[in-house]
Amino acid sequence: MAKLPVEKMRELERRFGEIEARMSAGPAADVYVKLASEYSELQPVVTKIRAYEKAMAELSDLEALLEDKSVDREMRELAEIELPDVKERIEALEQEIQILLLPKDAADEKSAILEIRAGTGGSEAALFAGDLFRMYERFASANNWKVEVLSSSEGEAGGFKEIIATITGKGVFAKLKFESGVHRVQRVPETEAGGRIHTSAATVAVLPEAEEIDIEIRPEDIRIDTMRSSGAGGQHVNTTDSAVRITHLPTGIVVTSSEKSQHQNRAKAMQVLRSRLYDAERQRADSERSADRKSQVGSGDRSERIRTYNFPQGRVTDHRINLTLYKLDRMMVGEIDEVVDALLADYQASQLAQLGEQQ
Repeated sequence: MAKLPVEKMRELERRFGEIEARMSAGPAADVYVKLASEYSELQPVVTKIRAYEKAMAELSDLEALLEDKSVDREMRELAEIELPDVKERIEALEQEIQILLLPKDAADEKSAILEIRAGTGGSEAALFAGDLFRMYERFASANNWKVEVLSSSEGEAGGFKEIIATITGKGVFAKLKFESGVHRVQRVPETEAGGRIHTSAATVAVLPEAEEIDIEIRPEDIRIDTMRSSGAGGQHVNTTDSAVRITHLPTGIVVTSSEKSQHQNRAKAMQVLRSRLYDAERQRADSERSADRKSQVGSGDRSERIRTYNFPQGRVTDHRINLTLYKLDRMMVGEIDEVVDALLADYQASQLAQLGEQQ
């Protein structure tokens, strides 16, 4: 059986009880909101801890009953039948509690900024970038998240050379953070008369959406340029200088937004810039923390080929965890839960292994 941090579990239960008492006392609205947030964070783990304690008490009772020589044969037999089930339940609860007690990523509950760029493969890569965007859009819809496109550059034959969007909702980053990397596609292009399979790629980056409180951008560190924006094919030229380009001078990061409203563009560009700076800060902290060990899933290396989508065989392979599924058609319509869950489970297993090494 796993060794659980009993003192920490007791402290969480104590804190949970304290929050319950304070909430029922009718505090001020702002205090109540803070308490409710902490309550919902603690509830899952405290529920499991209480179930674990109850199961441990059951185990103790059954073992005492089996040791008692005065207990009749029928009762002992019933206890012997129940014992393996209780032990199995305790083992499962220990595993669940360990996972719930793992260090939390501060960004997990945040919304995210999704950036998809066509890589090698020309028009076919742009079409694939469009397919990936629709896949994430449908996954977001299934999770009741809101998707808003911040900027896009369409490919000549369709799809996108680049598309940047916000995905707003609770826990978006936790679910999508392992999608960052190079996605490769193998398929026969519609324009290919000979039916040869082409390989092309698109790069996906998922950044936690940063609030102003997360990252400070000093006015003297940015240069804002306004440009004249034009519609598709140079038509519907907007005669006002509405497109905005923001350059972050210390890092050289450049963000552009070219919607109709200059005010909106500036806000959207700042939103993306904040998130890129916040992400860069997180990457730096992660690499310092894990200089001696690199998690297979959580490395965040955007140049790494992470997944292959093979259309002729209807196959998807995630190379980081050697997972192959023959349900490409379902995945492309947004049913990516199986891969998302497998990546999270692998990451949690590596975290548990690291904790085991440290203990």
